[in-house]
Amino acid sequence: MTLRERERAFLIGAPLAVVPALIFLPAVTFLIVFPQVAHGRAIGFVVLPVCALTSSFGLWKLALGAVQKPWGIFNVLSFGALIVLLVIAAYTGLFLALMTLKL
Repeated sequence: MTLRERERAFLIGAPLAVVPALIFLPAVTFLIVFPQVAHGRAIGFVVLPVCALTSSFGLWKLALGAVQKPWGIFNVLSFGALIVLLVIAAYTGLFLALMTLKL
């Protein structure tokens, strides 16, 4: 993988992985668990699979960019984005677990 391909994988993969991960918790909370808008559950059942598909594609791009040799700045940036995604997944899981205790 060339430097240009790694750069492209990072620039496409990072937003596609991080943004849907940030959207997931509010979408579950305000559209499915406690619907705040009319037809919120129907909207949520459309939004969540779209978030899952785009996030998985972005994660695939980030993983490809993080492990390819020779090592460079885009490997480090891709790995950093994966760490950020891991933190987002951890607090999302924690908050979803806490919401089930409140119900």
